[in-house]
Amino acid sequence: MRLRHHHRGALAAAGAGLAALLLAVGMTGNAAAATLFGDTFDDGNADGWSKSGGDWSVVTDGSPAYRQGNNASELARAFAGQTGWTDYQVQARVKPLSFNGANRLVGLASRSTSSTKMYRLALTNANRAELQMVNGSQISVLGSAALTVATGTWYTLRIEASGSTIRGFVNGAQIAARTDTAYAAGRIVLVTAYASAVFDDVVVDGAGGTPTTPPTSSSPTASPTTSPPPTNPPPTTGLVGWATQNGGTTGGAGGGTVTVSDPAALADAVEGDVATTVRVNGNLTCSTEIRVGSNKTVLGVGAGSGLTGCGLNLRDARNIVVRNLKIAKVRAGVGNGDAIHLDNSTNVWIDHNDLSSDTTSGTDYYDGLLDVTHGSNFVTVSWNRLHDHVKCSLVGHSDSNSSEDTGKLKVTYHHNVFSNCFQRNPRVRFGNPVHVFNNYYVNTANPSYSYGIATTCGAGVLVEGNSFENMTDPTHVGEGSSPAGNLVERNNLYVNSGAPQTAGSVASIPYAYTLDAASTVKATVTAGAGTGKISG
Repeated sequence: MRLRHHHRGALAAAGAGLAALLLAVGMTGNAAAATLFGDTFDDGNADGWSKSGGDWSVVTDGSPAYRQGNNASELARAFAGQTGWTDYQVQARVKPLSFNGANRLVGLASRSTSSTKMYRLALTNANRAELQMVNGSQISVLGSAALTVATGTWYTLRIEASGSTIRGFVNGAQIAARTDTAYAAGRIVLVTAYASAVFDDVVVDGAGGTPTTPPTSSSPTASPTTSPPPTNPPPTTGLVGWATQNGGTTGGAGGGTVTVSDPAALADAVEGDVATTVRVNGNLTCSTEIRVGSNKTVLGVGAGSGLTGCGLNLRDARNIVVRNLKIAKVRAGVGNGDAIHLDNSTNVWIDHNDLSSDTTSGTDYYDGLLDVTHGSNFVTVSWNRLHDHVKCSLVGHSDSNSSEDTGKLKVTYHHNVFSNCFQRNPRVRFGNPVHVFNNYYVNTANPSYSYGIATTCGAGVLVEGNSFENMTDPTHVGEGSSPAGNLVERNNLYVNSGAPQTAGSVASIPYAYTLDAASTVKATVTAGAGTGKISG
């Protein structure tokens, strides 16, 4: 067991009945709450868990996971944590493997005071998700929703307990919220009843307990720092959009924290898949791109820390957070030439960064500032400044890549500044829906050579609540030789700008978000976007 957590693997969306009934919401409670416990089973063991019934073992299911393999067991449970935990939220990925009979279940439980007393969030093969109060053989259903429960499919379950309020979520959608006073504190439980299942990526966050002490483990190599790193990494508050889906995006939360001040130390610290928060102290001049592994938070210290001359490459990775970095002057030929490039990566949050070239220097920096390619998915781009560049953000790199990209490339752009970004803000292929809301677009250097957003190759882009200023073409349907996509625009503000192009319809947005009035976006976003606005 390691005190860390991250999320891997594709998660199935909640069933149609659930999606129609419920509104996806984020975690509640204290955003800065401590991580009390986490286990990804990547160390090959289940130390820290106690078992009752069933046949439990760590197996490989794409990656290490915890399996209960006996579907003849009437009640199989694995317990972890402390009996004194009070207000906390527990989340885990759960995959049913088989059910032995009717009305069987797999699930996750909270505030367990004994082996038969707990709050349980259950997936049943009666195609229901139920939040239950379990007291021995007495089961009270606190709330439920219709949900197609399929064997071989991953679901993300979460229970939030705060005072007497108990909430249950499946794949980010709340299925129940009730007041109940039966249990005030207790452990977490993985549970099956006449069923077999696999469990993974268990994490407990909350203020009502003492963090479990992790075993000693080695830390990534880091250069010396004159001040100690913070005890805990900054909370990842404010995450909205696609990165909240597919199990959520936590980066290096729950792992160690290191501070680096040279490119070689940064490259060492971000490689591999161990959960780590890496603080970048100072502006680092570099000529080779930095490859970022899974389960990492890369965080700039202060307003000016970041990279000059090279960018970050997120390839074949997942669960990454990049915040508060200033990345500039990445030349073509240095890796992929982008400030940040996503290539077959999932669950990524790009937040409060400053990305630019320098078009006034006479040097051509014509690759992307932020490109999302090769089937990358579940990405949120928020509160960034992208500026002084030609082709700023691409989603989908080629018209001929439909087999890899169709059904993926789901990206949210919100509360970003696109200033003197003459094209691709973003330019989208295949992704549907790509959600672009509450961004501020302004071109002053060359307003006659500018378009904002382009949809191509059957993509679906929802454009709402944005502010466009001096934009000749706010939106395009089709671009260059690429065939048209679909675009819906609503509630946008156009100042000294042309008319938007629209076409077709766009898939629905599955997560909750608050749309600001377009008239307030310029002031809000220019004040809040970029580096130095969050703690490093």
